[in-house]
Amino acid sequence: MKQNQEWIWVFVAAIFEIGWVVGLKYANSTLEWVATIIAIVISFGLLIRAGQRLPVGTVYAVFVGMGTVGTVILDTLLFAEPLRLSVLLFIALLLTGVIGLKITTESPQVGRESE
Repeated sequence: MKQNQEWIWVFVAAIFEIGWVVGLKYANSTLEWVATIIAIVISFGLLIRAGQRLPVGTVYAVFVGMGTVGTVILDTLLFAEPLRLSVLLFIALLLTGVIGLKITTESPQVGRESE
């Protein structure tokens, strides 16, 4: 159960990543910039936390993959960016790689001390 909780932290970190990536592009006011900076801190804090108990390479790949997909979806829905077939194909390729990494990576025992 603890390992699933760590993956939830990766998912939440990816949501904050989407927020700060969008913030970097669209922030215009001081409040928006402060929110962007807070999202960066939370995102990477949660990513670091999850990386302490899960394989770092897989965690980072999943984090970036979810962030990329979420950012593209948000850009399309909120900011009317065109969604091209090539973008969809590359997102599918990215997700295939991330899912493959997740499936084939053995997770360390949770709670095991570093040697």
